[in-house]
Amino acid sequence: MIQRKEVVATALEATVRIGILILLAAWCFSIVQPFFIPIAWGVIIAVSAYPGHVRLRRLLGGRGGLAAATLVVLGLLLLIVPAIMLSETLVDTAQSLAKGFEEGTLAVPSPPESVRDWPLVGERLSAIWSQASGNLAATIERLAPQLTAIGKWLLATAAGAGFGLLQFLIAIVIAGVFLRNSSASAEFAHLLAVRLAGERGADFAKLAETTVRSVTRGILGVAVIQSLLAGIGFMVMGIPGAGLWALLCLLLSTVQIGILPITLPILIYVLATADTVPAVLFVIWSLFVGTIDNVLKPMLLGRGVGVPMAVIFVGAIGGFITSGIIGLFVGAVVLVLGYKLFLAWLHDFPDRPAGATTDQPRLDPTSRPAADLTEATRRARTDPEA
Repeated sequence: MIQRKEVVATALEATVRIGILILLAAWCFSIVQPFFIPIAWGVIIAVSAYPGHVRLRRLLGGRGGLAAATLVVLGLLLLIVPAIMLSETLVDTAQSLAKGFEEGTLAVPSPPESVRDWPLVGERLSAIWSQASGNLAATIERLAPQLTAIGKWLLATAAGAGFGLLQFLIAIVIAGVFLRNSSASAEFAHLLAVRLAGERGADFAKLAETTVRSVTRGILGVAVIQSLLAGIGFMVMGIPGAGLWALLCLLLSTVQIGILPITLPILIYVLATADTVPAVLFVIWSLFVGTIDNVLKPMLLGRGVGVPMAVIFVGAIGGFITSGIIGLFVGAVVLVLGYKLFLAWLHDFPDRPAGATTDQPRLDPTSRPAADLTEATRRARTDPEA
């Protein structure tokens, strides 16, 4: 009876302690939750920019703080300057449209005859286009419910984009703090990985780092290249609101839809209004920009990770569907780590038959024994580049 009471008392005390720890952890999470997205983006930016920080630090004579501050300033400029230019473009376009509508000088060109022959939507599109070219005010009044819904969506999107821009500004500053303290950050990451995953934790931490950089190059990098090239084409052709269309191309390319939904209506507009030679050149340029991702992604996505590109791609897209833009990285990292753990479990045979070979496939062709992992962790505390 005494032993049972002692066991019950011990279990009750352990339950109370665990409950307090869970309560404390939940409380801490609720406090940090508003900053979770900027911190996560700060980690992603810091991991992606770390090789550049190392090179810049060497050029500056080993001054890591100055290198981190320089990268923060460049990041803020790269984010703020396009946002200001885009805002000016949107304001100018809206003002010219409003002025033309009030003065009656706003006109829509007549549709080409070939539009009527398009399958499914040709006749209806040609009718609406013809009505708009003849009486724009009546067409706007007729399409008022649809235009109102689109306007509300644009306002909500603009508000979300403004909040996202603010989060990115904070994330860039947080990334600068991580880069400034890169040695301590690397030590913390390796120690946490070893505590969570044991002797293979250092390999998993390196794998997560490489995956983040791969997704940055293969998805965001390709999206930025496509949107910049598309924006250059829009500005050369004098497309109204070129900055807005380039931003939409960036968003659609990031979520792997592609820029065709944006470039196709613009191609129709250019073919209907521009001269033959510029229109043909713009069509060729748009086809080049729209298909360049098929060449760049196999070159950049999955480079240096040691896992199939399909695993990273599926993880990035699935993560985006479930968690938004941040899921591009989180989904890819989680799926890659899960894939490696599955391979480790698949090749781990505790009851191997006597005649079977003793050479077991390792987690990674470059993986090291447990003793080497301890040495790698110790070196990471003093030199994060190790």
